Amino acid sequence: MRIAPLLRSIAVAAACAAGSFPATAQTLYKLIDKDGKVTYAESPPKYFDGKVIRIDIDPNANRASLGKSSGAHGQEPVRERHEETPARKGQTAQQAQEHLDGAREELAEAREHPREGEIQRMGIVGGGTRPVPSAAYLQRISELEQAVKEAEDEVRNAQK
Repeated sequence: MRIAPLLRSIAVAAACAAGSFPATAQTLYKLIDKDGKVTYAESPPKYFDGKVIRIDIDPNANRASLGKSSGAHGQEPVRERHEETPARKGQTAQQAQEHLDGAREELAEAREHPREGEIQRMGIVGGGTRPVPSAAYLQRISELEQAVKEAEDEVRNAQK
């Protein structure tokens, strides 16, 4: 009979469709004991003497986007700093050095004082946290490092 192959086709199509649905929300539990130690569990504990916080996680909220960045949290992206590079014709060695000093200062400032949302704190096994830089922060630091390299080249060219 032809019904059996048809049913098999329908079953295969249904299985494929079921596997293609997006992941559903997951739940974790944050356990904080009386000493302040934080632990995470997949199910709530039955006998726990501390605070239990339910955390619902949407796996679809953690997808990367490779679109054009406008900076972290709507902030302006790092502006183009070297419109006249690579040689900045006619500049003196002193002007080139001042430009290099400014580029180094801007990089140091960005490293010492990240913008809001550029560094998040993530828990580590055994307690405590570690800093985790955002993609926008890493991009900004990379652009500032490139600006320092270009300014160093300008100093070398101006000293020739």
